[in-house]
Amino acid sequence: MSHYSKAEQDDWLTIYLKYLLFVFNFFFWVGGVAVMAVGIWTLAEKSNYLNILASSTFAVSAYILIFAGSLVVITGFLGFSAVVREQRSCLSTYFSLLLLIFLIELVAGVLAYIYYQRLGEELKQHLTQTLTENYALPGKAHITHSIDRLQQDFQCCGSNSSTDWQQSAYILSSESGARVVPDSCCKTVTFECGRRDHPSNIYKAEICGMILTCFLHRRLKMESY
Repeated sequence: MSHYSKAEQDDWLTIYLKYLLFVFNFFFWVGGVAVMAVGIWTLAEKSNYLNILASSTFAVSAYILIFAGSLVVITGFLGFSAVVREQRSCLSTYFSLLLLIFLIELVAGVLAYIYYQRLGEELKQHLTQTLTENYALPGKAHITHSIDRLQQDFQCCGSNSSTDWQQSAYILSSESGARVVPDSCCKTVTFECGRRDHPSNIYKAEICGMILTCFLHRRLKMESY
């Protein structure tokens, strides 16, 4: 009788563990879908900003998110199969993939912590260089459009401040039409509104660099999860 009771308890424990693993795997799978969606959204909605980022590393990060999300989704499906079929081989493979994902997360988290500050400084420096050397120049229409959209979307002017534009090749040229900043710096964009550098006219938030740095930081954190 006691032997039967122990076997019955083992059965209940097995059922409990199955449901617990099923619930865990469901949230794990949803997380993978979310990470993959962020990567796809980044490519679809933020591709214009990639023209002014410091290197292809930032564009590749979106693909890394998609790959990581896909790996988690596939692992999640394998987990569902392992729970339903109760096959040891599936459970072993599922455990191995979970361990691999954990190690990747650990390495990504360490690298993100180590390189975040350096990448942030490189990003701000490259953005300032792009403003001064490439804006509104022949063959640089895609960069010009990206900078204009960035300043309007985030309501800012320049990388560190609006004075970044004082050394711009465009502002110093006759093509600027005596503008002190591009028209995209204006709170209300009108033709040649950039001629008047006044607090009521020009965005003084001056946070483009910070926004891009925070955007990078968030993406690095996503890679580590």
